[in-house]
Amino acid sequence: MSSEHSHTPVRKAAVVFIFVTVMIDMLAFGIIIPVFPHLVQHMTGGDIATAVRWTGIMGALFGLMQFVFSPVQGALSDRFGRRPVVLASNFALGLDFILMAMAQTLPILFIGRVISGIASASISTANAYIADVTPKEKRAGAYGLLGAAFGIGFIVGPALGGFLGGISVRAPFWVAAALALANFLYGLLVLPESLPKERRSARFDLKNANPLGALRMLRRYPQVFALAVVFFLVAFAQYALNSTFVLYTDFRFQWGPREVGYALALVGVCSGIVQAGLVRRLVPRFGERPVMLAGLLFGLGGFITLGLAGNSTIFLLGIPLLALAGLGGPTTQSIITRQVDPAEQGRLQGAITSLTSLATIFGPVVFSQTFAWFIGASAPVHLPGAAFLLSASLILLGFVLGWRATVGLQPLAADLPTPGDGKAPALADAEMKG
Repeated sequence: MSSEHSHTPVRKAAVVFIFVTVMIDMLAFGIIIPVFPHLVQHMTGGDIATAVRWTGIMGALFGLMQFVFSPVQGALSDRFGRRPVVLASNFALGLDFILMAMAQTLPILFIGRVISGIASASISTANAYIADVTPKEKRAGAYGLLGAAFGIGFIVGPALGGFLGGISVRAPFWVAAALALANFLYGLLVLPESLPKERRSARFDLKNANPLGALRMLRRYPQVFALAVVFFLVAFAQYALNSTFVLYTDFRFQWGPREVGYALALVGVCSGIVQAGLVRRLVPRFGERPVMLAGLLFGLGGFITLGLAGNSTIFLLGIPLLALAGLGGPTTQSIITRQVDPAEQGRLQGAITSLTSLATIFGPVVFSQTFAWFIGASAPVHLPGAAFLLSASLILLGFVLGWRATVGLQPLAADLPTPGDGKAPALADAEMKG
């Protein structure tokens, strides 16, 4: 007991650093969102159609780099430790933003996006770091904090980027570079190593440090593989929002930039409350499996509400439901980490990140084309919300897989009843049976 308490300050400081790292990384990426298409447009001679085409290609390439390099970074962190991989990624991102800020031609910007995709694959290492330093019973809450960091970065980032873009289309890239390099210096001074040498992988195996090798690793753990597929389905479903939210709300409700901005701010606030506050309170009380399944059901209800909403008020009611879907991600992540040896956490997280990055590549195309098809003249039925209903069907499939994969899941030690805790034996038996 004393040993655990002695490591508590280090553990808290490490989790705080990873939280700040992820938030600043997402903030840096969020800053360039409003201006990146305009920079591409400037480099392609001002033609909007050409700029949109190249922006889409670069977005897909970014996802492809994450798909390829997430397992590599995860395996490197298993072999050499989490700290050097996280720091190297932060440093590379800082230099890459400088490269893009100075780019005068499309090929240089293209190279910049390739490097961004490679460096941002360090999210897998950040997730492994959390598994290293956080007790099993608190991992869901820690992963919820990471989810909140994502949300904060993507709320503040685009707003700040829009302001800076009014000054100069390149200003957001310089600020993003400063944030990434400041994050590197912060980590250099503060971040401890989370994976002791005696717990590291004996060697770096290139055969497994690739997407196919990573997926083979997941297949060794059937429960983990099923939950990783759930993770992928949820990530894929979210791209209905990324790809069609602005166009859908304009088409259905005639929303302009101001209304969209308010709605997205509401999404961020609600998600932050769920991820940072509710997860760590609900998991100790109800257990990981019930909270995970409840999150999936909330996601199902949220997407159905968005897809069938007849007016903007009902549409807005779907946002809190989608925010509550955030209960599912951290709990799924926590359950997965419990099934794999500490020396393989980096490869595990790399495999999951690689799998979910496929959503980055294919999600925008699938949902934007679904939306376009069902509002077009040749559609079998006029259904503007078809993309959201497709997401709902993916979430439903994820719920079924998640339910089956976690039948019989043993609860965490912290969830088990102790003498005098007032928990009824019947309830304890029910939890033991999953």
